[in-house]
Amino acid sequence: MPASADQVKPADPNARLTTPNATLLLPPTGAFSLVAVNVSEVVGVRKQTVERVFLKVDHGIEGDAHARNWHRQVSLLADEDIEVMRGKGVELDPGIFAENITTRGLDLSALPIGARLYLGEAELEVTQIGKECHHGCAIYQAVGDCVMPRKGIFAKVIKEGWIDHESRCHYRI
Repeated sequence: MPASADQVKPADPNARLTTPNATLLLPPTGAFSLVAVNVSEVVGVRKQTVERVFLKVDHGIEGDAHARNWHRQVSLLADEDIEVMRGKGVELDPGIFAENITTRGLDLSALPIGARLYLGEAELEVTQIGKECHHGCAIYQAVGDCVMPRKGIFAKVIKEGWIDHESRCHYRI
């Protein structure tokens, strides 16, 4: 089981926030699906679900405020983890945690750094698990918790291409 952010406090903010044996929970390959693809033109707001996006090498999602040549080009969060937050009595749609891609059928936080995600025509490489919690976000203020710092992941684009919520997806460790 992945550690919570308060159990592991890495000195490097880019460090993996999970247990060393997390990858033992996943088979070396597997399929998953996309629930939604989401973008925002400015930082600090929820992302809006769109029909499709273009993933560009050394950039991320075209038209998204977080896209640039760095290790956090694309953010992903599993809908199952959003469900946990919905269970706390909050109505939440894809994109509310500012994730670019909402998935289903894969524990994203159990993937190791370097795992490959194949989304339609595109290929991503996992670069970071978890992130710093801002404690001031609207979700945290409403329910006293936020799932993105523990369960969200970040990736860079290795092979560009178009994706939408119907794209076929699989991962390889």
